[in-house]
Amino acid sequence: MSALPACPKCQSTYTYEDGALLICPECGHEWSAQGSEPAPANEARVVKDAVGNVLQDGDTITVVKDLKIRGSSLVVKVGTRVKNIRLTDGDHDIDCKIDGIGAMGLKSEFVKKV
Repeated sequence: MSALPACPKCQSTYTYEDGALLICPECGHEWSAQGSEPAPANEARVVKDAVGNVLQDGDTITVVKDLKIRGSSLVVKVGTRVKNIRLTDGDHDIDCKIDGIGAMGLKSEFVKKV
């Protein structure tokens, strides 16, 4: 029997050690062997706009800077309103559909919540 602690999330006894982390093969939970628990990967991260307002799925935003679209001669102008945004992970925080342009990803630093 191993001396490793049970998983704090699902109480499984089949935990194993991987470097400095303990991992549960049943639920996939990872935590530090020293007892200080890292933030779970499935927690929603906070995305803020250019002025510090917290953005959420479904918000309406306004573009605060002219944005040239790579590979195209189109430009998203300052003041363009975008409705019903969807937050994503990655370099571009926001997935949206802009009228006249189509679906695209935006960075939260170039928008303001309405």
